[in-house]
Amino acid sequence: MQKGSCLCGSVAFTINGELSPPSACHCGQCRRQSGHYWASTATHQDNLTLNSSEPLGWFQASDTARRGFCKACGSFLFWQHKDEDTISVSMGALDQPTQLKLARHIFVADKGDYYDITDELPQRAQ
Repeated sequence: MQKGSCLCGSVAFTINGELSPPSACHCGQCRRQSGHYWASTATHQDNLTLNSSEPLGWFQASDTARRGFCKACGSFLFWQHKDEDTISVSMGALDQPTQLKLARHIFVADKGDYYDITDELPQRAQ
């Protein structure tokens, strides 16, 4: 079981189930919402239980996906594709130790011009 929450603790959750190897997303939307690239893991949506969620808000970021955030502190917590039964969860929101390691970079064609990706992890343009 993995636990997590937003910065202020108003949105808390547990995950009972498998987590995917984390990705670092460099797309423009993730960079704007998180302030840099966004690292996340994914799980089946049925594995996620919201323990407290009153201030959880959802932003329809595109025709295909929505982003979950805490309306109290602004923490960007979740990303969910409308046609999938998985949900991406912010690595920064998870309690440590996570026992997970970053596995890949995605949307590197959109990465910011102010940094370089210098590790040896696989990179996908989209």
